[in-house]
Amino acid sequence: MLRRTAATGIGVVMLAAGALVGGAATTYAATSAPLAKLSHAQATGKFRAAGISWSSSGGCADRNNATCTSFDQINSATVDGVITLRGASGCAINLTGGTETGHADGTYSHWNGYKVDFGLSSCLSNYITGTFASIGGSKWKSGSGNVYYKEGNHWDVTYYNCGGCLAAPRQ
Repeated sequence: MLRRTAATGIGVVMLAAGALVGGAATTYAATSAPLAKLSHAQATGKFRAAGISWSSSGGCADRNNATCTSFDQINSATVDGVITLRGASGCAINLTGGTETGHADGTYSHWNGYKVDFGLSSCLSNYITGTFASIGGSKWKSGSGNVYYKEGNHWDVTYYNCGGCLAAPRQ
């Protein structure tokens, strides 16, 4: 569901479409706030519904354990961005890292809910490298500004926004 808001000079992070209505620029944003935080259960429910899997080397979901894969306190836009990628690419996605401790610090970090890690697959790698713009150093940038960094055995992805927020994945 989308809501319309008048443009105020402040960018709407989850931009889905733009229009000119009655001479005033408007944007359409998803109803969930771009930086709304989700619990692990909320995030995994959305991932499960979209056909996205996740795994943990420790077989756990404790945010404070580096061997776990947790999505506690993940940004809703990050979850929606993964779902958008799944839908646009048609590729299987297995998440191997979320908001758990043990990743690099920073504003746009795993801990702060902006980043996830994906396991490598030829389908996903071919989609990312064939669709997004190379920005050097094994990094690709989507049209919406999200950054995909191939780090050896996984993709480290920074979601600044939901990437267009597709409704449902392709089958």
